[in-house]
Amino acid sequence: MIRDTHAVISARGAKRWEQGHPWVFRSDVVQPPASPPGAVPVRDQKGRGLGWALWSPASEISLRLIDRDPNATIDGEWWHTILDRAISRRAPLNTAETTAYRLVHGEGDGAPSLIADRFDRWIVVQFLSAGIEAFRAEIVGALQSITGAEGGLARNDASVRSREGLERRVEPLWGTVPQEIEVAEYGVKFLAAPHTGQKTGAFLDQRENRALVGSVARGRALDMFSYHGSFALHLARSADMVTAVDSSGPALERARENLALNGLTTVTLTEADAFEFLRSEVARGARYNTIVLDPPAFAKNRASVDGAIRGYRDINLHAMRLLETGGLLYSASCSYHVTKPLFLQMIQDAAAAAGRRIVLRAITGQPLDHPEVVTIPETGYLKGVLVEAAD
Repeated sequence: MIRDTHAVISARGAKRWEQGHPWVFRSDVVQPPASPPGAVPVRDQKGRGLGWALWSPASEISLRLIDRDPNATIDGEWWHTILDRAISRRAPLNTAETTAYRLVHGEGDGAPSLIADRFDRWIVVQFLSAGIEAFRAEIVGALQSITGAEGGLARNDASVRSREGLERRVEPLWGTVPQEIEVAEYGVKFLAAPHTGQKTGAFLDQRENRALVGSVARGRALDMFSYHGSFALHLARSADMVTAVDSSGPALERARENLALNGLTTVTLTEADAFEFLRSEVARGARYNTIVLDPPAFAKNRASVDGAIRGYRDINLHAMRLLETGGLLYSASCSYHVTKPLFLQMIQDAAAAAGRRIVLRAITGQPLDHPEVVTIPETGYLKGVLVEAAD
């Protein structure tokens, strides 16, 4: 018996696609294709062609829709078109204002499980599924052709690759990518570490929010969970003095390098637990004019949401108590499982507990290069607020 190379999915899986979400889970694959990882045509149980998907045999997310046309040809030319369309959307960012931004945001750009970030003249790529890994050569060729980048690096050390049955390693794709890359971001400079840094070398999704907060900062400023000092660099351009707090000594050493790179001398780096530091500042009656809370993801899964909300509420409550009248707080969450409504409710609860009249100045999200597709909730994870203490 010859097995079909098509994938057949259930009515539930087909409905998910029709509603705009590209994933079909293993439980909705009625008949897996007799194909290695790559692109496969997909049908429903009535034999109707639904399009093409990336096939990952070992993954819980077995199929990821990439083209609704059953007659499409998924080849190098197809990938060039998709990637050129995504990269063209970033044209407004291709200026002297910033030299580091995301070129391809996975499902948000119709290229599921593919990440590509630009750091000046170099590109760092992540192939996060077995299906996308099968098109490495086509994707690398398209990225080289479209961007003209001097070098490319694969940061394929993400843990999700293990669930796809893939090796985890960092390896060159073309040319040579430096260990450190100096990039510019709205008037400040910082060092990205593409081979060893978080994500692909630096956190790029807060770029516009860092510039926003830097433009309104004043007086005494506090940057919590500072990491490499990305917010502190922007705060220091307008604030009189900045205290940057992080629990990681090595992270603060990198922050020190970034401060020196910008010639900034008004920032004090403090190694401390954020929760303990905030409580101690409240206890001693400290006051700040500008505060940033940009913690790591507190909720890694649905089961941890309640605990995460308690953590967010705690740090926001203490930050609100530390604000001078008229002071500004920028608070963010990068936990996908903490939804925007939950996050805003937490801000409301913290304000009530602080006994302050907290005024909403702005609700922030992801920038242009991290598109959030409204029918794919997983593409949107970053949310934040800028609030003012009115009394």
